[in-house]
Amino acid sequence: MELTLMIQTIAQDTGVKPHQVERTVALLDEGNTVPFIARYRKEMTGQLDETQIRAIEERVRYLRNLSVRKEEVVRLIDEQGKLTDELRAAIERATKLQEVEDLYRPYRQKRRTRATMAKEKGLEPLANYLMSLPKAGNPEEEAKPYINPEKGVETTEQALQGAMDIVAELLSDDPEIRQWVRQRSVQKGLLLTEQKAEEADEKNVYQMYYAYSEPLKKVVPHRVLAINRGENEGILKVSIEAPVAEILAWMQKRTIPRDTVARDLLTVTVEDAYKRLIAPSIEREVRAELTEAAEERAIHIFAENLRNLLLQPPVKGKVVLGVDPAFRTGCKLAVVDETGKLLEVAVVYPTPPANKVAEATVKVKQMIETYGVTVVAIGNGTASRETEQFIATLLKELKREVMYIIVNEAGASVYSASALAKEEFPDLDVAERSAASIARRLQDPLAELVKIDPKSVGVGQYQHDVSQSRLADSLQFVVESAVNHVGVDVNTASPSLLQYVSGISRQVAGNIVKKREEIGMFTERSQLKAVPRLGAKTYEQCIGFLRVMDGANPLDKTPIHPESYEATHQLLSMLGISAQEIGSENCKERVQSLDVKETAAKLGIGEPTLQDIVDSLLRPGRDPRDELPKPLLRSDVLQLSDLSVGMKLQGTVRNVVDFGAFVDIGLKNDGLVHISRLKKGFVKHPLEVVTVGDIVDVWVVEIDEKRQRVGMTMIAPTEG
Repeated sequence: MELTLMIQTIAQDTGVKPHQVERTVALLDEGNTVPFIARYRKEMTGQLDETQIRAIEERVRYLRNLSVRKEEVVRLIDEQGKLTDELRAAIERATKLQEVEDLYRPYRQKRRTRATMAKEKGLEPLANYLMSLPKAGNPEEEAKPYINPEKGVETTEQALQGAMDIVAELLSDDPEIRQWVRQRSVQKGLLLTEQKAEEADEKNVYQMYYAYSEPLKKVVPHRVLAINRGENEGILKVSIEAPVAEILAWMQKRTIPRDTVARDLLTVTVEDAYKRLIAPSIEREVRAELTEAAEERAIHIFAENLRNLLLQPPVKGKVVLGVDPAFRTGCKLAVVDETGKLLEVAVVYPTPPANKVAEATVKVKQMIETYGVTVVAIGNGTASRETEQFIATLLKELKREVMYIIVNEAGASVYSASALAKEEFPDLDVAERSAASIARRLQDPLAELVKIDPKSVGVGQYQHDVSQSRLADSLQFVVESAVNHVGVDVNTASPSLLQYVSGISRQVAGNIVKKREEIGMFTERSQLKAVPRLGAKTYEQCIGFLRVMDGANPLDKTPIHPESYEATHQLLSMLGISAQEIGSENCKERVQSLDVKETAAKLGIGEPTLQDIVDSLLRPGRDPRDELPKPLLRSDVLQLSDLSVGMKLQGTVRNVVDFGAFVDIGLKNDGLVHISRLKKGFVKHPLEVVTVGDIVDVWVVEIDEKRQRVGMTMIAPTEG
């Protein structure tokens, strides 16, 4: 595709101005990363954010792949000697891969079909005769010359049937027919499901789909994925009911536009073309489109939840006791200091079947007092609430205040068994590593969660039912975005964290850590130029996101890129302050009085860049996560029997899905706030109202003791 046309197409698709698209594409083609472009090339892109740049990147990739496929299709048709100027133009005009494939379909090499066998019998001229819509004559008389027992054509009926098979395939390959049928099927078709195997769904998971129908255009994404899963498990039979009568009437009108002696034969042919050839393939295509759209939604929700989980505020400066609960194998304990350094591990058995509560109490109290623990982090897995009851009771017996929190431990076991965990804690067993990870997860969620496959962090919906490569690609982008948004202390970061920094590969991340071990610690950013395989381009992409907190140059602890250091020093000189004063009250007072537009012109830099420099000078060591609400710490346990309808509680949003949000209020199972109860008025999607990690007020509306479930609302009784 010509570059100008591609830029115009992307601009139209994304709602971004053409010149912004053009510059962004140029930056991407030069090897710049999305985080780098979003943060340090704002003047060039017109301040596009990461999401917009990512959308442009994906559209460029799609359109370039489309262009390659168009060239290939043109070549393949041309090699058959069947390429016309009109067909070439139609292929070049196509904006979707499906349109190109529809145009190529009549020329694609086919397996032996009824139509190809009829052509081998010499029946193509008879098919052309039928398609010519003869006004006079007799098709049976016209078919007699084609009787040839040696070729397997023994009667006029067989000859006409072969000709009709050829016509049916021509109709099924017609791009315009396929496009119309596809659109009408989506607009007016129904998705039908029925129970296939009664014995296979013992828990009635798919009960609502045993005899179910819904207009295709109204099926919501999570329902598509649920139905697909039921079908894959052999429980559901799924089909599409298209408006057959309407489709056949349209096809007959298009195929037989005038009166002809072949009308009866062609009417039968049209019905055969649709039911035997078009309908099955269109059904596959429509369901594939439904699935793709549903997957995109599921991936989007997972990505949003993951981003919010990664950006949970760290609990800094606390000595934490991590607890990995269990029944038979005991609760694993791990104390880590304020920096995450492991101090001690132990195992206690306060839960069934051992019930060694007194012994466990002594050990936990001893660890809390010895190391000055102020927060206990309890994993939310098996035996979590029993362990919570034990810890809550124990904490009441202490002379000082120690709080506890339930930590989402999803993925902790994956990490604990990994090579990375073995390298970090070679002397611990898997469960002890998990306890340490739970403690660290509270101290710095981002630094700990990047060690885990994003698919295992427990904030998705149907993540195992979607395209795994597309999911992995999206989640990788989210992790990179979160890491670069926060920034990374190059002297404390693990290789797991460093490899997500803009431009840094896994190998370079390892090399940075090796170099750090060699020299003790980095004292300035420029030392990273000596790291093996960290070349000039990588340095440019990564260095603004890496921090040297107590180095020789105060600017090295800020997000200011070294390429802007000269302008920053000029600014400081204009303000009459030194680099050592950044972040001080004197600095803040002078910087806040700046006229950004006027000063940017004096310095010869863009206003967005100057504004970023100003923000960095005001808060040089800023962690954007510190501005978010802190995690909800608890001192006592909550039982289902403690609840009553109308009770107000405070909880933490653990997961957001299409139909609502799951909120941890301190019970064994998270309560559900249905989308209709998130706020007054219409809510298109729960993500408009809540995100993972939000601290919210809820009111109990339903208590199901049998299923241990709680229904809640975020609409205050006075609002409702």
